[in-house]
Amino acid sequence: MNDIVRRDPRAEWIARNRLHPLHAAMQSAQGGEVRWMGPHGVIRKNPHAVGFLGPNGIRRIDRSGGQQGSGVRRASVAQEAQLLLHVVEQPAFLVAVVPDMVGGRLSSHDKDLLGLARKLAGNDGAVLAVVFGEHKESAFDSAGVDRLLHLSGGEYDGYAPEQRILALRNLENQLAPRHWLFPDSRNGGGELGRRLAAALGERPAGRVWQVEDGRCIGRAGAGREDIQRALPRLLLAAAECAEPVSETRHEVRELHMAEQVARNLPRIEDLGPVAVDPARIPMTEAEFILSGGNGVQDWTLFHQAAAVLGATEGASRVAVDDGHMPRNRQVGATGTWVTARVYLAVGISGAIQHLQGIGACDKVVAVNRDAGCDMIKRADLSVIGDSTEILRALIRLAEAHRNGAARDAA
Repeated sequence: MNDIVRRDPRAEWIARNRLHPLHAAMQSAQGGEVRWMGPHGVIRKNPHAVGFLGPNGIRRIDRSGGQQGSGVRRASVAQEAQLLLHVVEQPAFLVAVVPDMVGGRLSSHDKDLLGLARKLAGNDGAVLAVVFGEHKESAFDSAGVDRLLHLSGGEYDGYAPEQRILALRNLENQLAPRHWLFPDSRNGGGELGRRLAAALGERPAGRVWQVEDGRCIGRAGAGREDIQRALPRLLLAAAECAEPVSETRHEVRELHMAEQVARNLPRIEDLGPVAVDPARIPMTEAEFILSGGNGVQDWTLFHQAAAVLGATEGASRVAVDDGHMPRNRQVGATGTWVTARVYLAVGISGAIQHLQGIGACDKVVAVNRDAGCDMIKRADLSVIGDSTEILRALIRLAEAHRNGAARDAA
């Protein structure tokens, strides 16, 4: 009885229909599956998932079978592929991008923005990324950055919009970019873009989600209507405004300001971050989510780990249905779609609906006993073992780190 194969007609239909909005997510959730059973029992193949990436980043098919093997082997071949280097020696114009760089790294929203900038730059222009303060990013080349202006110094740390606008206006006077792009986000990009628009006396386009043929489309009101207008010089773009760069590497040539930026006397005093109860943060806004599933055996320990780690709690539908977590903490297509920078899934097998709900998360960490489950395949980092032991270890490490930091501060 255990050998009986159960069919999911809806999943099969989505797998056959490349135009279905859930097709790409399902293919990704299944770890790049290239075969499935059709409605008449015939095995179908996905030709777009067959083969390997060649040295120029182009997918090739080796019909000898030498390239066939495990999914791990295919992934390693893709990672080792050397992408073409895109060099712009004398750009005709610049497209300036000011990413949020939350935590010192490019977010998925930032990478979408760079993809849009690459589209606007074409073959003649260059993408200039303006980064404030210290950062930890090392993948500007694969994100589409041709020129990098890094403005470091204590005056740019924390909440310093006036000093940053002063630097951007200086850059405007020196280089006059054809376009300015900011992420229309709550992390500072939206505010900074509107401040610069006011300083330059220009009318920006907000919540832009599509740019084509010299026009842009942005959301209006509660998102039920679109506004279409001629493409302005200053864009505040929404997430998924364009595909991130994935097929080329870029030079990332460093630029320096020809003139020193004057130090602004701030009218705003930054008193530092304010502690917020993670339990009060809506999951749609949470940066770090600890999510539990059917594999969690000790829910008291799970809540303790969330409190120690400072994480917002989430859960799979199974955990919610079993009464371990409230319904408003359910993650997935039938619950809440989340965009956390770190999503830690404990004891979650990875149903397709759950994987859809975490599709926009930057980094996914999975803790599970089953090394072959779909969540492990989706994760950027996997830990195979007992969830109770791993949660206890996380609590010990977090408390030791916190105590060590307190001693250093004293």
